[in-house]
Amino acid sequence: MTGDAALVVRGLTRRFGDLVAVDGLSFEVGRGELFGLVGPDGAGKTTTLRMLAGVLPPSAGDAVVLGTSVARDPERVKHDLAYMSQRFGLYGDLTVRENLEFYADLYEVPRAERSARLERLYRFSNLEPFADRLAARLSGGMKQKLGLSCALIHEPRVLLLDEPTFGVDPVSRRDLWIIVHEMVSRGVTAIVSTAYMDEAERFDRLALLHRGRVVALESPEALQSELAGRLVGLRVDRVRAARDVAVRVPGVVRATVFGEWLHVTVADGESVSTRLEQALRAAGLAVHERRPLDPSLEDVFMDRVAEADAVSAPGAAS
Repeated sequence: MTGDAALVVRGLTRRFGDLVAVDGLSFEVGRGELFGLVGPDGAGKTTTLRMLAGVLPPSAGDAVVLGTSVARDPERVKHDLAYMSQRFGLYGDLTVRENLEFYADLYEVPRAERSARLERLYRFSNLEPFADRLAARLSGGMKQKLGLSCALIHEPRVLLLDEPTFGVDPVSRRDLWIIVHEMVSRGVTAIVSTAYMDEAERFDRLALLHRGRVVALESPEALQSELAGRLVGLRVDRVRAARDVAVRVPGVVRATVFGEWLHVTVADGESVSTRLEQALRAAGLAVHERRPLDPSLEDVFMDRVAEADAVSAPGAAS
């Protein structure tokens, strides 16, 4: 993809003292792609985006954004991208319109182009009825939409969004994704971080992050297909005790608790599932229901995390 890549990351690393927050990331993002950085808090998503935006220098490695190195020329990187952090810098004592005008001034948007851009952003965000409301009086979701609109005022070629839907109501969450998809349809490259696995299915491709490392890099469909036919759901009594029994059954790769259900990855389907159910009943654990599961991205993530932890555990084979 390198010839048509908007972003090329090679060995990107960031240390804070003894803590390695981002550990040798390598991936590429194509032009006009909607790419996800997916993982829980502490996975390295925010630190990665801050390095890509040129606001945090890498400790090692590099990322090239539209031909510019973030390590060698971080200020130039900022010209063609927009970075919306979790705490985007809105001014609460300015109105919606005044915030947009301020960012238009900051990005030196030509006066002749402002009216059309503001009209389009108002249409995307549904904020026009609130143009004269102070930003401090907006709801959380509306503040996020205003922050995204401010970030888009200069029509960037690359968009970096750090968990834009965190803490946002469902309607505003949907509206934010509509705006992002609209920008991507116009050719903008978007790299979006999220901890919500249900949102991960929206991406063209994604990197699953765990402890600062990529544990999977593919399209959502390809990742889910890897577990197809190998995931079994069991609704059982004492689900944690059932997990301890399940992991000792030959052919069980791993078992994960999901509420009152046990999601079990097996090596060869039906024969292992039958042995598993027999082992649980022998241990005095009632199995109320057993069914094959279509793997979710959360199942994939848990599977890849368990695999990565097993490899990095003391005494693991190198």
